[in-house]
Amino acid sequence: MTEPQPIIQLDRITYRIGDVSIISDLSLDVAAAETLVLLGESGCGKTTTLKLINRLIEPTSGTARVDGKATSEWDAIELRRRIGYVLQEGGLFPHFTIRENVGLVPRLLKWDQVRIEARTDEILDLVNLPAARFADRYPHELSGGQRQRVGVARALVADPDIVLLDEPFGALDVLTRRSLQKEFASMVREMGKTAVFVTHDLHEAKLLGNRIALMEKGKIVFLGTPDEFSGSDLPLATAYLETIAV
Repeated sequence: MTEPQPIIQLDRITYRIGDVSIISDLSLDVAAAETLVLLGESGCGKTTTLKLINRLIEPTSGTARVDGKATSEWDAIELRRRIGYVLQEGGLFPHFTIRENVGLVPRLLKWDQVRIEARTDEILDLVNLPAARFADRYPHELSGGQRQRVGVARALVADPDIVLLDEPFGALDVLTRRSLQKEFASMVREMGKTAVFVTHDLHEAKLLGNRIALMEKGKIVFLGTPDEFSGSDLPLATAYLETIAV
């Protein structure tokens, strides 16, 4: 039986700014409905890798593919509209209501207004922000955790196959972060989404990821399941494991 084609493929990607290599000869496949976690410290290339997937930046060499097609062959705007993107702090427009923030991509896709409102209400209910209570509020009227829920809702509203998340829960308090992690893990499984999740938190990586890609200085130094990570004798992996053993 032929193996299904990965939905995301990074093939020997290098990305340089001037003479400085940010990503070096990186290869990675992400299967459909998989949650892959990019784990590493600041500056290791995690966010750059996300930006290569949705063509916010172009590789210096190598090829990034989405759905089997090189990102350079996609219309960049069309590609980004097909991929949900969640930022730390949600990246919400402060002068838009919650309904307007969540409905942004459907409006860009020229959905009719009735469909936009129905889908917006549906997705807000899914992230535990009932539209009757929250749709007409503004971001500053919500807590940090609620704003992150809105960010997730906006990423999912147009039903993309792929969701990219750049440390979306990193700025939240521990209890709120743990709650949202569990909600997100359940939601992604139930909806069958492919997710690439950036974090520097090993607890988060082990909770959310089917696999963990540990990055250091623009390279993947470990790739495997959370259980395989726990058994790794790689020095950087060991250092991470010590942070959750304390």
